[in-house]
Amino acid sequence: MKEMIMKKTYRIKKEQDFQEIINARASFANRHLVLFIRDRKDGNHFRVGLSVGKKIGNAVMRNRVKRQLRVAVQELKPNLMQGMDLILIARPRITQLSTKEVIKNVRHVCSLAGVIIEEDDK
Repeated sequence: MKEMIMKKTYRIKKEQDFQEIINARASFANRHLVLFIRDRKDGNHFRVGLSVGKKIGNAVMRNRVKRQLRVAVQELKPNLMQGMDLILIARPRITQLSTKEVIKNVRHVCSLAGVIIEEDDK
């Protein structure tokens, strides 16, 4: 899969944007992830911010988790509601998961938040 995982227009990078979304207080969680969401009035697509703190492990482990989260978002991209800002915060237990399990957990937390459009055949 050589295509770009997340284009710049799909990313949230600014600290101020992170703070505004977190302060909106709409959060959903499971054992491995916390998801903060905010509706955007002007957005015609979703944006995602990833936060993987130092409690997760060293730089190698944090980058591995970020890669897994990006793959999960790419997998779910067709099913995610448009016009939303999402912030995924990894919890330390996520390091024990495979990429498939990370995808499953991202799907779970997104369905809790109601930002995923589930297909009937799943």
